[in-house]
Amino acid sequence: MKVMLVNGSPHKNGTTNAALGVVAEQLGKEGVESEIFWVGAKPISGCIGCMACAKLGRCVIEGDRVNEFVELAEKADGFIFGTPTHYAADAGHITSFMHRAFYSNFRGRSGSALRLKPAAAVAVARRAGAVPAFDQLNRMFTICEMPIVSSRYWNIAFGHNGEELMQDAEGLWTLRALARNMAFFLKCIEAGKKLGVTPPAQEEPVFTNFIR
Repeated sequence: MKVMLVNGSPHKNGTTNAALGVVAEQLGKEGVESEIFWVGAKPISGCIGCMACAKLGRCVIEGDRVNEFVELAEKADGFIFGTPTHYAADAGHITSFMHRAFYSNFRGRSGSALRLKPAAAVAVARRAGAVPAFDQLNRMFTICEMPIVSSRYWNIAFGHNGEELMQDAEGLWTLRALARNMAFFLKCIEAGKKLGVTPPAQEEPVFTNFIR
């Protein structure tokens, strides 16, 4: 079992990475492998709605790590996406990254890399605004049939840097609980597969436009 931890901050070793590191450490104690995937510091384009991914099976925009992530996601069993809080919202890097990764996966692969794989969001902030950032990430999961794993509180931790984050005792407690819950659900899914439980069938999609 493996969880991909996505660092959506342009700072590779900043507060977001520190929070994901706490999750990774606890996952290891639960017997679950993890990997922190950094989206990078280069500019990441948002989705341009060209629909080329439906034919190519991948996003047509190159030069960043979106397609690399989708390839790696095929072998992952669960995901945790982390973001810093910018103006009470997700960072632009993780927003553009997820829009393209999720849309190209949905259009080009029938959701095979993400569908029914547990996911969770983690938001960090210096002081405030993390709740709407946390909510923003979760909306991405619900449209891709990804079960959301929760903690004992919202998955938020505070600190201007990794050192300060390590002083947020309640935030660390929340992150460790999230890791334990993720490990539990992954083990339940694995046990279900061994008993012959199969994923639910998918119907052909129906798109209803409200303007006739």
